[in-house]
Amino acid sequence: MGNRGMEELIPLVNKLQDAFSSIGQSCHLDLPQIAVVGGQSAGKSSVLENFVGRDFLPRGSGIVTRRPLILQLIFSKTEYAEFLHCKSKKFTDFDEVRQEIEAETDRVTGTNKGISPVPINLRVYSPHVLNLTLIDLPGITKVPVGDQPADIEYQIKDMILQFISRESSLILAVTPANMDLANSDALKLAKEVDPQGLRTIGVITKLDLMDEGTDARDILENKLLPLRRGYIGVVNRSQKDIEGKKDIRAALAAERKFFLSHPAYRHMADRMGTPHLQKTLNQQLTNHIRESLPALRSKLQSQLLSLEKEVEEYKNFRPDDPTRKTKALLQMVQQFGVDFEKRIEGSGDQVDTLELSGGARINRIFHERFPFELVKMEFDEKDLRREISYAIKNIHGVRTGLFTPDLAFEAIVKKQVVKLKEPCLKCVDLVIQELINTVRQCTSKLSSYPRLREETERIVTTYIREREGRTKDQILLLIDIEQSYINTNHEDFIGFANAQQRSTQLNKKRAIPNQVIRRGWLTINNISLMKGGSKEYWFVLTAESLSWYKDEEEKEKKYMLPLDNLKIRDVEKGFMSNKHVFAIFNTEQRNVYKDLRQIELACDSQEDVDSWKASFLRAGVYPEKDQAENEDGAQENTFSMDPQLERQVETIRNLVDSYVAIINKSIRDLMPKTIMHLMINNTKAFIHHELLAYLYSSADQSSLMEESADQAQRRDDMLRMYHALKEALSIIGDISTSTVSTPVPPPVDDTWLQSTGSHSPTLQRRPVSSMHPPGRPPAVRGPTPGPPLIPVPVGAAASFSAPPIPSRPGPHPSVFANNDPFSAPPQIPSRPARIPPGIPPGVPSRRPPAAPSRPTIIRPAEPSLLD
Repeated sequence: MGNRGMEELIPLVNKLQDAFSSIGQSCHLDLPQIAVVGGQSAGKSSVLENFVGRDFLPRGSGIVTRRPLILQLIFSKTEYAEFLHCKSKKFTDFDEVRQEIEAETDRVTGTNKGISPVPINLRVYSPHVLNLTLIDLPGITKVPVGDQPADIEYQIKDMILQFISRESSLILAVTPANMDLANSDALKLAKEVDPQGLRTIGVITKLDLMDEGTDARDILENKLLPLRRGYIGVVNRSQKDIEGKKDIRAALAAERKFFLSHPAYRHMADRMGTPHLQKTLNQQLTNHIRESLPALRSKLQSQLLSLEKEVEEYKNFRPDDPTRKTKALLQMVQQFGVDFEKRIEGSGDQVDTLELSGGARINRIFHERFPFELVKMEFDEKDLRREISYAIKNIHGVRTGLFTPDLAFEAIVKKQVVKLKEPCLKCVDLVIQELINTVRQCTSKLSSYPRLREETERIVTTYIREREGRTKDQILLLIDIEQSYINTNHEDFIGFANAQQRSTQLNKKRAIPNQVIRRGWLTINNISLMKGGSKEYWFVLTAESLSWYKDEEEKEKKYMLPLDNLKIRDVEKGFMSNKHVFAIFNTEQRNVYKDLRQIELACDSQEDVDSWKASFLRAGVYPEKDQAENEDGAQENTFSMDPQLERQVETIRNLVDSYVAIINKSIRDLMPKTIMHLMINNTKAFIHHELLAYLYSSADQSSLMEESADQAQRRDDMLRMYHALKEALSIIGDISTSTVSTPVPPPVDDTWLQSTGSHSPTLQRRPVSSMHPPGRPPAVRGPTPGPPLIPVPVGAAASFSAPPIPSRPGPHPSVFANNDPFSAPPQIPSRPARIPPGIPPGVPSRRPPAAPSRPTIIRPAEPSLLD
């Protein structure tokens, strides 16, 4: 390829891409696309070809480029081209590429000069290119020919604007030297989308075809009709050269010779030509890459910092080091004990905000689930009275008793105490399940060592199961102790005298009136305008009523339901519903709410349902008994009781109620204490003091500390990522130091682009190169036009005090120090010594009549010389 500057950039970009690929990421440099804009036959395709360094575009007179060509250069180890419309075919001969472009253009636009906005997509893979997008656009034309539409000018302009409006596109505004620059449509379009001139570069072609005796020096020096980034002159191959297969390298040599030999351009030959255009564009690519580096560096540094802590322990890692294994085993067992204790006792760090876990769930079992289980086995009133009457009669035997037998009280109480065993043992099972779940959650940190995790879970779970038996034995012992002696002298026991006077209303163990028992959201499943609908409300449960509100502010009350004669029943979950449902109904077959016999309340989980049921039990709303049992009890209860037996049953009923309440209170208090002491605290102590010894005795250390394949892979990936990040940062540093950004040129007065009518086409032309324009000495400027002025030497220019320019000591040193290729060129010392000739007879003045003075043409170049 012929673009040496691009080839120098390729290794830098490839190193950067490789560094990002090694960390599994892509490096989005998003290099700018380069669009070539200009009139018909201005030499756009030739400029593009010279930049790429390959001869592959259609050439000829008239409108040759009739569809946009989007050329994607892609770095690859092999060189070939492919089209989007025929992906399966790879082109290695670039003459075939040109023929395919011509054929594809004709296929869509026809052969009679038609145009189309549908682009041709060409990809060129090569080891000599960067990943760039170049766009060759149809030339701007005004008069339709052949099959071109009447509005050809506007269609082409719209087509061009679509491509050059993108902020990341560089615009090469190509204008032939033998055309008036002030009327350049390419520069006008560029001005529309790039008013600041930051991404527009003027390219002057066909300098070798200018009329004899004229040149474009003032334009190329950015004095006449200035652009912010200036102009670059190029000499392309002629049609004869192309047909004669003149090589691009030979063409570049001829171009160099032209600039060095031409008297008007030789002083700026190093800033002219295709190589300088390549250098300028490549510098823009370098600037873009350097601008992308800070964001890339910041991204890499943040990733590196996040890895530092984890990598620290792996830096000197040796998997088979026995010292490391011993240390890791001790640390992990210690950390397991700390995590287990934190989950049970609670901790401020690493709080789970999504669900209850560990100690919080056990607390819920102690204070919600277990009381609910106790109340759930509460005796049914009819069953209890029947049992008491049978006990009294059986104690009296064949005799008719005159007094209430205390043995009947003891028999009933002992029977009720025995019923406590089932909910107590169920409570232990629930706590064990939570403990085992907590152990599994804590051992998740040991996943790097599967054998260690497995052994830890097995040993701790086995110990918990051992403690289970001892805990259950202790709880059964507590219940047996309660059975062994009925303490009727307990301070809370009402005694026989009070039992006889006690009202039956006390059977309902209600809380303090108006006491709020619970608040929370519940969904009413069967209350809605549409049958089967549901709506969520804020519920407030007190000792006497259940109310629901629109929201938790409790301002808009929807309904208040008294708790009298209410009971709870379970409701099966709907087929399509993920809610858990229970219902409240009236035992006297009355409507609970409006025309509903029951209201169905839904929660998100079964735990919430159990918790609400426990709250209802505290308010005296009990679960529904089995219907069959109720019917049997009703039939057996049809026997008649005499008034004396009825009074005795009532007395014993009150005594049993009082004593069972005492036992329930004691059991509710002792159960959590027993479980905590015999199971949870013992398990914590075992983990802290004995687990390590059990691990050593169960297997040897090397087998316990064998890493899982996943952990080894993770460690290797982390270390590789760490080193790759450091390498990428190092490469970014190298690119920063090995490349240089060029500053943006200062603004220039480009108002001439708006006022196109004030310039004559002759402004670009000059008389014979040995002569200067009349009245325009190059080294001194007079305030008004007049006869030729006496030249002033450069050294004496400081004493010159013309009003428009107070001092002119010669070119400022900064002008020579500025490497910006777009800045205005310095004055050539040899030129000011030349005395301009007078105006030859018959030569008209170049100055338009309306212009008051000549400096109005020269002054736009002043800022760029003095900045």
